[in-house]
Amino acid sequence: QVQLEESGGGLVEPGGSLRLSCAASGSIFSIYVMGWYRQAPGKQRELVATVTSGGTTNYADSVKGRFTISRVNAKNTIYLQMNSLKPEDTAVYYCNADPEWDFWGQGTQVTVSS
Repeated sequence: QVQLEESGGGLVEPGGSLRLSCAASGSIFSIYVMGWYRQAPGKQRELVATVTSGGTTNYADSVKGRFTISRVNAKNTIYLQMNSLKPEDTAVYYCNADPEWDFWGQGTQVTVSS
């Protein structure tokens, strides 16, 4: 079974930047579309960005132009560069496949506040 480990979250002021990382175990990682999801308190988990094995990306309208997803298949790792952060970006961020597997990592907390 693939294991997912997210890191890189933290507290940042509005307008700031963070870079999230997700390390996945397992040799099958490279064949999947991978994505970053987030869940804010009291809200459903939402998909914010995806990247195919070939590097094609897609973004939710709420983050388009501010977030950049990327992957390094040789390292079984995906990244999320988040710029111009807003308070509404506050959430726990998770990585998973798209469509998602039925298991999740612990996530990484991102808090945007002054």
